[in-house]
Amino acid sequence: MHPSQSPPRQSAPSERVEFRVASFADLDTRTLHDLLRLRVDVFVVEQECAYPELDGRDVEPGTRHLWLARDRAPVAYLRLLADPGGVERIGRVAVARDARGGGHAGRLMSEALTVVGARPCVLDAQAHLVGFYARYGFAPSGPGYVEDGIPHVPMRREPA
Repeated sequence: MHPSQSPPRQSAPSERVEFRVASFADLDTRTLHDLLRLRVDVFVVEQECAYPELDGRDVEPGTRHLWLARDRAPVAYLRLLADPGGVERIGRVAVARDARGGGHAGRLMSEALTVVGARPCVLDAQAHLVGFYARYGFAPSGPGYVEDGIPHVPMRREPA
């Protein structure tokens, strides 16, 4: 593990799912491959959206990649982007199909909000997930829109 990468945080022993966070520069090639594969599997293949998954923001200095890993394989992922004005942006929230229903998205959101701390945070939720994000203090912040054929709602969470 790279010195600036966080140490794994263990879940319940029976679950063996570890939380990880790293900047782009601190990701080893295998981990980067596995994280991108999870994103492509969910957003491009499963949701049938042909779009530029690699948008250039993964490599920005302020970007942090957060994921849960079971036996070193990612089961859930999101990225935190540093937007202008000290705002954090959560994006690319994905859970592997065979890991859904295990509470991984919720755990990852809680971990992400710990990293965000007292800064405002925004995200663009798929419309059917507005209620999920509302549980973490996010509220709609503008009109809905359709992106890649999927309805979205911009949401914002003010500092506590």
